[in-house]
Amino acid sequence: MNAAPGLDFASIPERIQSEVQRAIQRSIKGVEYFSTSGPSLGSTPKDVLHSRGTMNLYHYRPMSDEIYRVPVLIVMATTNRGYILDLVPGQSFIEFLLKRGYDVYMLDWSAPRPEEKSLRMEDYVLDFIPDCVRRVQADSGEQDVSVIGYCFGGVLSLLYGAIHKDGPMKNLICFTTPIDFREMKLFSNFSDRRYFDVDRLVDSVGNVPPEMILSSFEMLRPASRTVSQIQLWENIWNDEFVKSYRMFDRWATDTLPLAGEYFRAITKDLMWDNKLFNDTMSVGGRPAKLDNIKVPILHAVAEHDHIVPYDAAKHLIAKIGSADKEEVMLKGGHVSLVAGANAVKRLWPKLDSWLGKRST
Repeated sequence: MNAAPGLDFASIPERIQSEVQRAIQRSIKGVEYFSTSGPSLGSTPKDVLHSRGTMNLYHYRPMSDEIYRVPVLIVMATTNRGYILDLVPGQSFIEFLLKRGYDVYMLDWSAPRPEEKSLRMEDYVLDFIPDCVRRVQADSGEQDVSVIGYCFGGVLSLLYGAIHKDGPMKNLICFTTPIDFREMKLFSNFSDRRYFDVDRLVDSVGNVPPEMILSSFEMLRPASRTVSQIQLWENIWNDEFVKSYRMFDRWATDTLPLAGEYFRAITKDLMWDNKLFNDTMSVGGRPAKLDNIKVPILHAVAEHDHIVPYDAAKHLIAKIGSADKEEVMLKGGHVSLVAGANAVKRLWPKLDSWLGKRST
C-alpha cells in the first residue's frame, strides 16, 4: 500500500509526544486557573469620601507633585462597577490620570437594596450627581469640576449638564454614550412596547435582576462567551493572556441590578419615546435639552462598539450647544476603548491632551 502524499511516518511519534506534552501543560494550567483567584482589581489607593445607599464617592490619592487646578469626577454606568477603569498597575486609567497630575474622584455604584426600588431618574440626576459635585468642590476647594461619563454614566452626565447649565461643570467628557435609542437595535427590540410590559416587570420584582441585564448584553453577541472560553483554553499557558481574560471576564459578569423606577423611566422615556434625542426629555419637571450644554465637550466612540453602535452615538456632538466640542472615533470595542492595551495607546493620551489644557 502506498503512503499518502506528504505523510512522514517518521515524524508521527514526535508529533504525538508534542501533543501529549501540550495536553499535560494545558491541564496543569487549567488546574492553576481554577485554584487561584486572579489579580486584585481596583487597588489604586483611594478614600471613601461619602457613601449613601447605592451611591459611593471615592477620592483617589495623588501620585504627582503638581496637580491640575480643576478636579475630575468620573460617573460610572449604573449597570457596571468602576474598577474597569482601575484594573491593575500599568493598566489603570485612574492611575494614568493621577500620574498625569489630575485630582480624581469617582461616583461608583453598588447594588440597590430592595427598599431602593423606588429610586427614580430624578434621584440620580438631581440628587446623587449634584451631591457628589458639591462634595468634590468642598474637598478640593475648587468651584469648577470636570465630569467624565462612561456609557450610561455619560447619559446621566448629559442630563445633569443640560439641567445645570450655569455650572459648576467646566468640561464634559463622554465615552461611548448613546443618545438615539432607536439605534440600540437589539435593546430596542427587547423593550418593544407591544411585547414588553415594563410596568408588570417592575411592579412584580422591584429591582431588575442583574441576570436579566447580563443576558441582554450577552445576546448582542450570542457566541462570544463560548468563543472566549475556547480562546482561553487555547492560550491557557500564556500567563498574560489568562490574566487579561480573568480581569475582563470578572468585570463583564459583575453586573448590577437596576432600581425598578429608574429602569421604568429608562424604558419609557429613552427606549420608547427617545426623548433625549427628540429634545423632549425632562427630569423632575426640569427640561434637559442637549443644546443647553455650553461647556467644552469631548465624545470618544469606538469603531467596533456592539453595545452602543455609532449610529446611536453619532448625533451627540451636533446637538450640544458648545462652541468647543469634538468627537473622536478610535479603534476598539465598548470596553477595549477605555481599558486594556488599546486604550493605553489611543484613548488615554488623547484625553490627556484634550483635558490638560482645559484644567488650569
